[in-house]
Amino acid sequence: MSDSLSQEEIDAMMAGAVTNDTAEAKDDIDEKTKQDIIGEVGNISMSQAATTLSSILNKRVSITTPRVEATKFGDILGAIDTPKVSTVVGFKEGLVGSNLLLLEVKDAIVIADLMMGGDGKPENKQFTDLELSAVAEAMNQMIGSASTSMATMINRKVDILPPNVKLWENPEAVHYDNLDKDADVYRISFSLSVEGLIESEIMQIFTADMVEDIAKAMLSDKATTVRDDEKVESKTTVETSTAEPTTEAPQQEEQEKSTVEKPVEVSKPEFQALNDERKAEGDNLDLLLDVPLNLSVVLGRSEKKVRDILSFGTGSVIELDRLTDEPLEILLNGKPIATGEVVVINENFGIRITNILSPTQRIKRLK
Repeated sequence: MSDSLSQEEIDAMMAGAVTNDTAEAKDDIDEKTKQDIIGEVGNISMSQAATTLSSILNKRVSITTPRVEATKFGDILGAIDTPKVSTVVGFKEGLVGSNLLLLEVKDAIVIADLMMGGDGKPENKQFTDLELSAVAEAMNQMIGSASTSMATMINRKVDILPPNVKLWENPEAVHYDNLDKDADVYRISFSLSVEGLIESEIMQIFTADMVEDIAKAMLSDKATTVRDDEKVESKTTVETSTAEPTTEAPQQEEQEKSTVEKPVEVSKPEFQALNDERKAEGDNLDLLLDVPLNLSVVLGRSEKKVRDILSFGTGSVIELDRLTDEPLEILLNGKPIATGEVVVINENFGIRITNILSPTQRIKRLK
């Protein structure tokens, strides 16, 4: 038995073996593993981005499973059909490299129109600075959500820079100064659908350094989790095998037994005798007579879009949905209780009640 190893030595050897295997995996990650990892990361992060875009546009947004391809950056630029809207998002902390998104111009115009309160079918098909700012805000929130999701997956804080959105109108305008055309990149393509308005493709381009960094982080986290689980299991086994019975156990059992067998006193509760005498009480309604209530009168309502409200100025006229001879609603704490007509009392406006709503009518007004 002199040649046997202690549990501490076994733990050290297991930890060292896992660490060495992990180091070798980090230094030599095969291409298929990289593509699988970046596809998984892209799928989860862009699904979160789609949820954010859906809340911005108030439309249902869906993104399909990504298609990952390793290629040269120059090959991607050469195959781009202009015009395109490019969005470059750099990483300030957590990851190395940048994220390039490409979007069709017609789709960007639809997104901008929805963000400004339109119906997604704009008459103006030109991509102006206004649409550029709207798309930049949408991309900023989308990539922000995707980065947050990515940070959770790699267990690392990820912070992005403000997005740089540009319009590539023609092939001569297609360029990206921060990346050489011979650089190795990964293209992640998604089919984007926005509730009957957009059926297109959105493309993410990751640099090779960024993919390498994400793959190492993902593999490192998985290896660390396995190693921690093995340590916990090993420790539990050692504690179980070295546990010995003590002489205090019988004494403790006797104390518990004596505690359980101790008689418990049970007695009936005593209550005050009831009688039929009732004291005369005043009208409870008197307690509510001094409670203040908010009474208001609705002249009419109108629904406007954001662009219409922003165009309001002194002298603007807003048409309401009520005719001049229609009775006005009288609200009590925001709930309709009656209708009436406008009168003038001295120099103040007033309202003459013409009808008190029944409970059934009040319920119908609330629907």
